[in-house]
Amino acid sequence: MNRFSQFNIKSPQKGFEGDKVKIERILNKEIIIHEYRIEESKIKAYRERGSEKCLYLQISVNDELHVVFTSSAALIDMISQVPQSGFPFMTVIIKENGRLKFT
Repeated sequence: MNRFSQFNIKSPQKGFEGDKVKIERILNKEIIIHEYRIEESKIKAYRERGSEKCLYLQISVNDELHVVFTSSAALIDMISQVPQSGFPFMTVIIKENGRLKFT
């Protein structure tokens, strides 16, 4: 009988590390963004509101790794413009006029 490990199959994506935190817990706090991933949203309610994408952020706060998920179109657009050579970077996420943005 074969063992799965014999197939030498690697996971297609590296998972993010740390506890999931709600974005509200990190608003107005300095964070470090290490990397991100944008995928199709799995949450039906978000898709129905027109938010078809989900942003996954690997962040650290006070040297502790966390994962943040958001469907914010503004954050998705802004982070998509950061060159790969720009990671990691420090930022603060704020809520301005009901919209999230990096500062």
